[in-house]
Amino acid sequence: MTDIKGSKSGYAEIEGVRLFYEIAGQGSDLVLVHAGCADRRMWDGQFIAFAQHYRVLRYDMRGYGKSTLTGGPFSNRQDLYRLLEVLDIPKAYFVSCSIGSQTVLDFALEHPENIASLTMVSPAVSGYEYKGPPPQPVMDLIAARQSGNLEQAAELQAQIWADGFKRNSDQVNAQVHELVRQMSLDALNLQADIIRETAFLLEEPLSPPAMQRLEHVTIPTLTIAGDLDDNTVLAIADLLATRISGAQKTIIHGTAHMANMEKPDKFNQIVLEFLERI
Repeated sequence: MTDIKGSKSGYAEIEGVRLFYEIAGQGSDLVLVHAGCADRRMWDGQFIAFAQHYRVLRYDMRGYGKSTLTGGPFSNRQDLYRLLEVLDIPKAYFVSCSIGSQTVLDFALEHPENIASLTMVSPAVSGYEYKGPPPQPVMDLIAARQSGNLEQAAELQAQIWADGFKRNSDQVNAQVHELVRQMSLDALNLQADIIRETAFLLEEPLSPPAMQRLEHVTIPTLTIAGDLDDNTVLAIADLLATRISGAQKTIIHGTAHMANMEKPDKFNQIVLEFLERI
C-alpha cells in the first residue's frame, strides 16, 4: 500500500472469520465496499485518491481477497456492523458497488445512524424481482461454479461484469478484464467447497427486504451506473433515484458494471463533488 499518513492494514476477528482491511488518510470516515466479482482491489483507483480528503477504509468481505470464510449462512451487513465497531467508526460516507451496494443499503435500513451518505455503483437491491430467465452467460457461470471449473467461471464473471453484454471483446478494457478475472478466481478458490453445492454463498436476507422500504431511506444518496451495463442494473439505478427522496443519478458513458475501474478519474470527480455538496 502506498505510504500515506494514517495508513494501516490488518485483520479484524468478526463472527468467526478474519476480515482483512486497509485504512489510509485522515478526516471524516469513508468506507468502500466491493462487488461480488471482486475484492478490495477494485478500489485501487479510488483508495489513495479519496484518502487525500478522507480517512478511507476498504476491506475484503468474507470469502474474498485475504479474508476467510466459514460454512453456513451469514450476514454481510452484520459483518460490516461488527467491523466498524472494531475499528471505532461510528459514522461514515459509503461508496459501494453491486452486491456491496445491496449490503450497504440493507445496513443503512438497520443502522441509519451509522451512515452519512450512500453512493451506490451498479446497484443491487434486496427483494428486487428479476424478470425472465437469466442470460445464457449467467447460466453458464452457475454451471461452471457448481462443476468446479473455476478458471472458466472466473473468465465468465469477467466477461459478464467487466466487459458487459453491449460490446465486443475488442472494445473492452483488457486491464480491467484481467483484474476482475483474477479477483474472481481468488474468491472462487476460497469459496470452492461451498459453491459446488449452492453456486453462491448463503447470506441471511433482510426482512422485509430493502425493495419494500426504499421510502424509509432519508440519507443523501447518489446512484452511478455505466451505460453499457445490463439493462436491469440501469433499471435499479433509476428505481433508487425515483423512490429514495432526494436521490441523484449519474451515468458514466462508455463503461459497464465496473465504472470506477474503467474511468477512475471521472468516477472520482463525480463522487468527490457529491460528497462536497452534502
